[in-house]
Amino acid sequence: MAVADAPLGPVSRRYPVHVQADPQPVASRWLWLVKWLLAIPHYVVLAFLWIAFTVLSIVAFVAILITGRYPRAIFDFNVGVLRWSWRVAYYSYGALATDRYPPFSLDDKPDYPAHFDVDYPEHLSRGLVLVKWWLLAIPHYVVVGVFLGSGTWAVQQSNGQWQQVWGGGLVGILVLVAAVLLMFTGSYPRPLYDLLLGVNRWVLRVAAYVSLMTDEYPPFRLDMGGEDPGAALQLPGTPPPPPVTATAPPTS
Repeated sequence: MAVADAPLGPVSRRYPVHVQADPQPVASRWLWLVKWLLAIPHYVVLAFLWIAFTVLSIVAFVAILITGRYPRAIFDFNVGVLRWSWRVAYYSYGALATDRYPPFSLDDKPDYPAHFDVDYPEHLSRGLVLVKWWLLAIPHYVVVGVFLGSGTWAVQQSNGQWQQVWGGGLVGILVLVAAVLLMFTGSYPRPLYDLLLGVNRWVLRVAAYVSLMTDEYPPFRLDMGGEDPGAALQLPGTPPPPPVTATAPPTS
């Protein structure tokens, strides 16, 4: 009987935040010009959903601090708000990658080209909940600030005159490039799409982490493409799998 010991070291494990999208973006040449108008109903609903998200996150903070658990009903609702926001961003000016109108739903829709989910944690650190959403996340806040910018028109004084400056960040620049290319060529370059998905995936991972949904620190890595390449991460310190036993064939 021969025994082959599995090597000690890091093993593959899924990262708990999953951001998926259809790898083939389909968008028209001109619809992006009016998506800001078409998405207004979603923006109105999301404004109220994000108020509820903020209040319930405070409730979850207290619950985790006392019990070490994220209340499941609140967790599912907050994941749904992030999922809804991602679908609207994918449709509108977070990616411009589909012309299919987003559903008004907190639940995942298998037939819609954008998906978001977070694995429910059975236990969360009571100590980390005090610092991960502000102190530990500071490096990621810097990166996300570069990605998103201010997202609004800013007015500043220069040489005694008022000027308007767009602070849309990297996402705004990439989406603008995608819109121009769609308008003139009718196609969405795959490398640009993959980059935009990677940037959005980074932002959503950080959003889930600072919303207390996971204790696993977001990786500093652009996992590009519609299929989430970070679904499996090499994490050190995970117990190795049991040894594989090879049994010799019986002899006559």
